[in-house]
Amino acid sequence: MKKSEIIMELKKQGVVAVIRGNSLEEGIGISKACIAGGLTAIEMAYTNANASEIIKQLSEMYKDHKEVCIGAGTVLDAPTARMAILAGAKYIVSPSFDYDTAVLCNRYGIPYIPGCMTIKEIVTAMEAGSEIIKLFPGSAFGPGYVGAIKAPLPQVSLMVTGGVKLDNLDQWFKAGVDAIGVGGELNKLGEAGQFEEITRIASEYVKKASEARQ
Repeated sequence: MKKSEIIMELKKQGVVAVIRGNSLEEGIGISKACIAGGLTAIEMAYTNANASEIIKQLSEMYKDHKEVCIGAGTVLDAPTARMAILAGAKYIVSPSFDYDTAVLCNRYGIPYIPGCMTIKEIVTAMEAGSEIIKLFPGSAFGPGYVGAIKAPLPQVSLMVTGGVKLDNLDQWFKAGVDAIGVGGELNKLGEAGQFEEITRIASEYVKKASEARQ
C-alpha cells in the first residue's frame, strides 16, 4: 500500500489496537485475538523487545489481508523506525515528535503519527509531513480539547490515545477525532492469557466505533 492508502485505511477503520505484551508469544497472541475480533489496525509497541520479530511475523501471516495494517508504536528515534519499516511496519507511531523520524518515514513513504500536546507541537509535526497527529495522552485533556485544537487548525487529523475506553469513545469521535488508540485492557487480558475475551472486547470496540461515527 502507498502512504495515502494506509492513511485512508486507518481513518476508515477508526480504531487502532496498541499492543505491548511481555514476550514474542504474548504480543502475537494479543494481536491475533484483536484481528479475530475485527480490530485489524495493530500498533506493535517497541516496549516489547521482540517488536521487530512480531511485526515481521504478523506481516507475513496477514500479507493477503489488505484490511490488516501492522504498524509500530513507541518509536523514539529514526534507527528504531527503520528497523520497524524493514520488518514490515506500514506506519510509525511515536509518543512525541521527532524530526529525524519524520524525515526517514517520508523518505520511504511511510505514515508517521507523532504524539503531540500543544498547538506548536502539532503545527511542527504537520509542517514535517505528518498527516495524522496523535493527541497524547488523551486522559490529560478530555474530548473538549479537540475542539480547542480544531478551532485554529480545522484541517488537522487527530488520533487520540490514552484514557480511551468503550464507555467514552463516542465522546471522542463526536469531538472530531478521526481515530482512537486503545490497548490498556487488551494488554492486561493478554498477560492473563484471556485471548477469547480480547476478541470479544475487540469486536465491541469495532461495533461501538462504527455506531459513534454514523
